[in-house]
Amino acid sequence: MKNHKYTKSIAATGHPLVSKAAASVLHAGGNAFDAVVAAGFASSAVEPALNSLGGGGFLLGHSAGKGQNLFFDFFVDTPGLGTNRSVVEPHFFPVTVQFSGSQQDFNVGLGSVAVPGTLKGLLHIHRQLGFMDLAEVVAPAIKLAREHRLNSKQAYFLKLLYPIMTLFPEGRLIYEPDGDYLQEDDLLHNRLLAAFLEEIVVDKGESFYRGEIAARIGEDMAENYGILTRNDLGAYEVRERTPLAVSFRDYQLLTSPQPSMGGSLVGLSLSLLSRENSPDFDFGSAEYLLHTTGLMQEVERIRKSGFMTPADLESFLQNNVIGTQAVENIRLFSRGTTHISVADKDGNCAAMTCSNGEGSGYFAPNSGVMLNNMMGEDDLHPNGFHSSPPGQRVGSMMSPSLLVKDGDVCLVIGSGGSKRIRIAVSQVLTQVVDFGRSIQEAVSAPRLYWDGEKVQLEPGFSSEAVNHLRQKVDVNEWEARGVYFGGVHAVIPGVGGAGDPRRGGAVEVVSAL
Repeated sequence: MKNHKYTKSIAATGHPLVSKAAASVLHAGGNAFDAVVAAGFASSAVEPALNSLGGGGFLLGHSAGKGQNLFFDFFVDTPGLGTNRSVVEPHFFPVTVQFSGSQQDFNVGLGSVAVPGTLKGLLHIHRQLGFMDLAEVVAPAIKLAREHRLNSKQAYFLKLLYPIMTLFPEGRLIYEPDGDYLQEDDLLHNRLLAAFLEEIVVDKGESFYRGEIAARIGEDMAENYGILTRNDLGAYEVRERTPLAVSFRDYQLLTSPQPSMGGSLVGLSLSLLSRENSPDFDFGSAEYLLHTTGLMQEVERIRKSGFMTPADLESFLQNNVIGTQAVENIRLFSRGTTHISVADKDGNCAAMTCSNGEGSGYFAPNSGVMLNNMMGEDDLHPNGFHSSPPGQRVGSMMSPSLLVKDGDVCLVIGSGGSKRIRIAVSQVLTQVVDFGRSIQEAVSAPRLYWDGEKVQLEPGFSSEAVNHLRQKVDVNEWEARGVYFGGVHAVIPGVGGAGDPRRGGAVEVVSAL
């Protein structure tokens, strides 16, 4: 990789206050990794329906000084070390979340909690790659946890997740402090989180993973039919991996390796496209809709034909095997997550995606931190809930990525959106590379998603193109663009960035001194 000096540093996130937290660190002399960690902590305070220190995530980074591409896996592990899970009937039940055009069931409760990794991941990133003191990096999050005003997007997310956020008294104390659930423009106070963040600066997460908080989590779980144990917390480790590299046109995409499924599926989509010439149709045309739907169907066909795991898909990509159907012969019609992208003036780049699922409803004692519900996410457990042994890293659809050409990082990108992450990332990438659209145009453009039965379609495509698609496949056209279709936040180093309006995205630019 080449080293670059740029005239500005850029951060794109899912919340203006998170972008400002990253920018404040960049302005104070921090690098991209300081900024992404500051943003991660700040996000846990102001995006509580999407992110938590009790969740999990991935970071894909380029260290300009070291000339290295790095992947840190701090996603969740399956719980249950030191227990006989077969004799426990977990505290585990479904909650239906109603989006504007569809609905999805999520499982919550103490039995839905996997071993959290986000806190340890953020501390690991800072220790390995950061420049500033941890206290300076965490300071913006402490201020925001004490008090910030709830914006419209976060109020909407909290409304969606009302039964989860208020499942236990700790949640009601934060989100329903006077008997009324928080709404837009209300002040959100999470003083326990602020105090916990101050403690983290001193003990570097020791209490949460090995000390008093870990002990109390273990006791709560044992007494209330949870699976997470103190042994799980003490054994948790961040894993450093080699990024998955996939060729696409004249570029190389670096993305999430196994056990993440998301990076492999994004790579599969781009690999299939690379076997065609660049498109000779326009973005948004009938041909675009048909071709994109066909591509999504082909990816699903390949995945279900025996390539069911990330290892299968990586082997599939590396061995250049595409089977009997090329894309041009396709049978035409035969979750809470947030992303942060940062590029600094020295060429360091960081793409980090974090998730708490929808949250379990359970808060770690005296922390203000709701733990995840990853054991209740159906797309993460294709063999059934609670079927994997303890201590196993859970797969994910999250796919923070870097697009590289001739040794330069051209784009830092990622998305939230559960099962739709891969289509959000791949559709934005193809617009930029194949259709020459600006990054903000590509991020803001309408998307489509093949859900296995019909095409879920955002508004914004022409009636003629949509009617043509309807002749081939069932279509559910949404009334408005929404969070269901992901939240892509992306940065072009030294140039600019884009925040996804679906999730309140915001960009901050810091001029080099």
